[in-house]
Amino acid sequence: MKLSIDSPALAARRQSIQSALPPINVRRLIRSRALQAHFQPIVQLRDGKVVAHESLIRGPEGSALRAPDALFAAARSEGVVTALEEACLQEALRGWDQRGRECCLFVNLSAEAILKSTSTGSLEGILGVQSALSVPSTAVVIEITEHERVSDLAALVGASKALRGLGIRFALDDFGDGRSSLRLWAELLPEFVKIDKYFVRDVDQHAFKVQTLNGITRFAETFGTTLLAEGIETDAELRIVRDLGIKLGQGYFLGRPQQEPALTVLPAAASAIASSQIAVLPEMTRAANAGFVVGNIAMRVRTLDPRISNDAAAEVFAANPALRALALVDGGLPVGLLNRQVFHDRYARPYFKELHGRKSCMLYANSTPLLLDENTSVDELMVVLTSSDQRYLSEGFIITAAGRYLGLGTGEQLVRAVTEVRMEAARHANPLTFLPGNIPISEHITRLLNARTEFVACYCDLNDFKPYNDHYGYWRGDAMIRLLASTLAGRCDQRRDFIGHVGGDDFVVLFQSQDWLERCEQTLTDFNAAARSLFDEVALARGGIEAEDRHGVNRFFPLTTLSIGAVPVRPDQFQNAEDVASAAASAKHKAKVSKLGLAVEG
Repeated sequence: MKLSIDSPALAARRQSIQSALPPINVRRLIRSRALQAHFQPIVQLRDGKVVAHESLIRGPEGSALRAPDALFAAARSEGVVTALEEACLQEALRGWDQRGRECCLFVNLSAEAILKSTSTGSLEGILGVQSALSVPSTAVVIEITEHERVSDLAALVGASKALRGLGIRFALDDFGDGRSSLRLWAELLPEFVKIDKYFVRDVDQHAFKVQTLNGITRFAETFGTTLLAEGIETDAELRIVRDLGIKLGQGYFLGRPQQEPALTVLPAAASAIASSQIAVLPEMTRAANAGFVVGNIAMRVRTLDPRISNDAAAEVFAANPALRALALVDGGLPVGLLNRQVFHDRYARPYFKELHGRKSCMLYANSTPLLLDENTSVDELMVVLTSSDQRYLSEGFIITAAGRYLGLGTGEQLVRAVTEVRMEAARHANPLTFLPGNIPISEHITRLLNARTEFVACYCDLNDFKPYNDHYGYWRGDAMIRLLASTLAGRCDQRRDFIGHVGGDDFVVLFQSQDWLERCEQTLTDFNAAARSLFDEVALARGGIEAEDRHGVNRFFPLTTLSIGAVPVRPDQFQNAEDVASAAASAKHKAKVSKLGLAVEG
């Protein structure tokens, strides 16, 4: 009997065959070496060079355990997660292409697997054997996953030191996903930190993500860590991440996982990286907490007398699980900081309670904690970030008022404060148009100059705007200004061209679009035509209005129009943003005097 492809009989036959097969389980996959390693390129964003690959494991093609999530879920149910992770490591090393010798290989291991495998010596054995055969251990980067399950950080740090002795390096995965630990970063000091894809996705549309990445970048500078942005999937995301100074990137836009390691980046990504144009960063309006001081984040936590015993301190921590630290205060003055984790690490040691339980809790407290006055500003916190003593990141710090104890602060709070500093530095959006003001304009010009890219600086100003504003009132004047803002936005490529509002009727446009001249001419035509709708019929019939000039003399003024002064800027032509702005203002003045609407200098 001939069976069609959709025949119920054929489906029943297939089901019968599948039910006769032994069930797929992870142990069998490991024994039969049925796992498949795929490699996704990691790219140097400065020049597009592929410098590493991440090994991503797959189950047999067509099986229920093809996807990694299904594979590891099955391993957990069978109790063989560590064995699976070791098998994934072996497969990654076996599948590593000889042509990738100049690159390094990122392999995923959970903290639990690292501890178990190092305790048995199996991890060193796997790496040692493979190093002798094909992959030097110095090319391996262990990417630590599942940070929230790190139960013994001290043991993990110890294991990392042993593995670093073999030349192994470390990466912290998915930093910023809500489970990652700033303390783990501070104590493990990984060579790489991978930024969670949440902060990369649509980063070109969300200013708070840009500011968060800037904050993380400052921490990376402090710790000497190389950042890697995960999940880059668009041209715009790539350009923003690259321009923020993040060194490495990974994502489908750069290269997809495949069995044969790719040695070059995908063409579209290569084109974006090679471009000298810089990205226009999304802007935020002025932060509501511009007057922030560190006292705003003080947590009013109970204190301890430094003379109480270690046993008593342990009871306080046990009764208050949420406490991460306790300030030791004598007569209102802070004399030490007792970190919960550090204290428990000591307290849990053999014979500690017998030998030191009744001694003062100052014995293992930090007697020189970071003290910050309640009036410390966010700008002053930037100095703290770059200080040599970084213990406050994991231990926290004490906030004081006139030298007396006020409360505690945490490293995470400091991260947020630093992020707010960056937000404040990039703000000054005009309240009328919500376009970036003077500070962001200067910063963007500086970015263009530093990138040594060609651009055109345009200064836009309205002709005879003051008489119009005086004649019709501020409400109509504001409408005229908003019209200019919307006209500029409609004629600029906001991926490449930056629009800023200096104030009043003065605007700046920084063009990277090659057809900037056509865009300027069309802006003039569009605005001059649209502005007529803001005049009454009498003014339109007369071609202008009667109003006082700057000397109080009543005279006739023509309808409001637009003037644009443009300065093409070549690399190394100007030294700073102020020089560029001055040249553009001079060109604008010539445009107004000549009555031509557009003047180009240079």
